[in-house]
Amino acid sequence: MTHAAYALQIVREFDVPAEKLYKVWTTPERFGEWFCPLPWKVTQARADLRPGGESFVLMQGPEGETVPNAGVYLEVVPNKKIVFTDAYTAGWVPSAKPFMTGIIEFEDIGGGRSRYTATSVHWSEEDMIAHRDLGFEQGWGVVADQMAEIAKKM
Repeated sequence: MTHAAYALQIVREFDVPAEKLYKVWTTPERFGEWFCPLPWKVTQARADLRPGGESFVLMQGPEGETVPNAGVYLEVVPNKKIVFTDAYTAGWVPSAKPFMTGIIEFEDIGGGRSRYTATSVHWSEEDMIAHRDLGFEQGWGVVADQMAEIAKKM
């Protein structure tokens, strides 16, 4: 189920409990292991996991280009849900160009399995299309699989 008209979403089921997926998602020291599809990598990550707390990830591309992802957390429900946005940066400072709100949901479905739902809600159709055309489904899918592999080893 999408959360808004301008939303993109992936849903995956994994053979790992939701609490382990959540732990990987909330441990910034591990972001370099899963947060980007290769050849991209994370060079910095910070997570102040509380409403209004800073969310920051600096991604670096294969040519040395960098993409900072600064935002704040709007909602944090341990082992269940993380909502973040780039509409604000730390201290509730409005960002220059809001792009999306991310809604990450973790649901235990029994037998040590979980359902992972990642939704990206955009302010405009143009932003949603741009995100889709950048490879949202493939990129966020690869990232989800990488996250699950790390969680299985915990």
